[in-house]
Amino acid sequence: MKSVVTSKFQTTIPKAIRESLKLSINDTIDWEVQDGKALVSPAKKPFMRYQNVIKVGVGNIRTDIDEGRQRRAKELA
Repeated sequence: MKSVVTSKFQTTIPKAIRESLKLSINDTIDWEVQDGKALVSPAKKPFMRYQNVIKVGVGNIRTDIDEGRQRRAKELA
């Protein structure tokens, strides 16, 4: 399959490739060069890093915001 590189160095991913890689709008792809060839693969989504972040049930928004800010401050320190 072929696609054209535009004057802005953009290209269209052919439909068969998009479907094969299960790409959709706003997905991210990784580019790598190996032995003079470009390899393109879907970027892994870091959704597991958000595990246990969402709590179910009644909560207190003020407390949740304060806890989130404290966690963020620790990460940045």
